[in-house]
Amino acid sequence: MDASRETYALSSMTGFASAQGAADGWSWNVEMRSVNGRGLDIRLRLPDWIDGLEPELRKTVQGRLNRGTVNVNVRVQRDETTPNLSLSRETLQRTLDVLQTISEAANARGVALRDTSAAEIAMFKGVVEHHEGAPEDTKALKAAILTSATQCLADFAVNRDSEGQAIAAVIDEQIHRVESLIAAARDAVGDREVAAKEAIQRAIGRLLDAAEAPDEARLLQELALIAVKSDVTEEIDRLTAHVEAARALMRESGAVGRKFDFLMQEFNREANTLCSKSQSKGLTAVGLDLKAVIDQMREQLQNIERVRADT
Repeated sequence: MDASRETYALSSMTGFASAQGAADGWSWNVEMRSVNGRGLDIRLRLPDWIDGLEPELRKTVQGRLNRGTVNVNVRVQRDETTPNLSLSRETLQRTLDVLQTISEAANARGVALRDTSAAEIAMFKGVVEHHEGAPEDTKALKAAILTSATQCLADFAVNRDSEGQAIAAVIDEQIHRVESLIAAARDAVGDREVAAKEAIQRAIGRLLDAAEAPDEARLLQELALIAVKSDVTEEIDRLTAHVEAARALMRESGAVGRKFDFLMQEFNREANTLCSKSQSKGLTAVGLDLKAVIDQMREQLQNIERVRADT
């Protein structure tokens, strides 16, 4: 495979996923969405009455993600079709004892009583209790929500990987474009030789027109300074090395955001120097195109969470 057209496995910091669940008369919805961030900023909106949900969910997210501003929203509601009832067995037992005593007394007097239905017994005060609000024990509910959140996080990671593949294709094209512009810069260097010679001749003329003729050491010093200011070989060589470094980082698994930030600064530094030393319209145009592509690449690289192992 052509090294300039490799397939890179990136994860984006931008993504979205959701998951739903229901159990024991409760239903919930988990949503995760993220945007760019320098580090990992997890923002949770959760029911505060579910003990221990916040630290466990935060730990789960931290174990999977490295960068991005991640918003996690968990909404929990009671299923209105399921009555929130509980049976007081102690009250039921006392109620049945009373009914039995009444039945026995009635039979002793020869009074016939009809059978009492379960629904009628449930109507006695305290036998069936109606609850409002949160349950006293939220362990089972928390565990169920965490299961849904884990699935949501897995889908969320897949979404970010998919977005990362799209970003990788854009960055690969930008790296290839930078490489093409470096080649164009090498070609443009030859076209500026005439302009460079004219600049040196003008400098020598200024020295010779001075009140006192410069000594040989001064003349050599000035010529050397002009040569250094006009030579862009090192800048072009360093830009070529930066291209290879960028491709190496695109293959390196793990968090590479800070390395890319530094590399983009170096790219921009060399492009700026190239423009300042160009001394020709052709090379200046190449340098400006380089700066534009480098800036576009920097913006795309800011979306990367990590380079993931390609499995």
